[in-house]
Amino acid sequence: MATYLETVSLRAENVGCDRGGLPIVRGVDLALAPGEAVQLFGANGAGKSSLLNLFAGHLRVAEGSISWGVDDEWSPGTPANQIVYIGHEIPVKLALTASENLTFWAKTYGVGPSDLKDLVRKALSRVGMIEHADLRAGRLSAGQRRRLDIARAGIAKRPVWLMDEPAAAIDEAGEKIVSELITNHLEHNGIAIIATHDSLDVVSQRLVIG
Repeated sequence: MATYLETVSLRAENVGCDRGGLPIVRGVDLALAPGEAVQLFGANGAGKSSLLNLFAGHLRVAEGSISWGVDDEWSPGTPANQIVYIGHEIPVKLALTASENLTFWAKTYGVGPSDLKDLVRKALSRVGMIEHADLRAGRLSAGQRRRLDIARAGIAKRPVWLMDEPAAAIDEAGEKIVSELITNHLEHNGIAIIATHDSLDVVSQRLVIG
């Protein structure tokens, strides 16, 4: 993984968000520089997923402010083409193979044809899925599909990873792979915001919601 062409930083000050007109999260303060991560903890319904959606630009800020710094130029807007969002729903096309799914995503993220095949194979290898490259996603287990989705983050070459329970439904070996991929991402000046119930083995800040 090459160091990202642009570095991204984040500042959130006294941030709050609503769902259906009701307050969900209030008073969140957070600052991330390139190479830093935060793990969000809290009970179900505390607002971890809502906060991720807020940072992704899917929800409006109800209180406070969010600023993004792209190469130290700061703006309140969500930075275009800089974010990968890994949510609860796994965007896998069941009729396609693991390799075909990643190829589709690589093209979506603008990977050129000369790099495509090699990048996809390396991404599958990093998540322990190379042996299943030609297996249709409909035949993969929930944990294998989750690994495939994590591989999507690795091929996107975007410096901001927003991850909602990235280790859900995977075994201990898979959890280690997720932690290693996030650590590698941070070592190349990416940032990560991770909503989780169980702490991942990643050097990070800790923020309890709710």
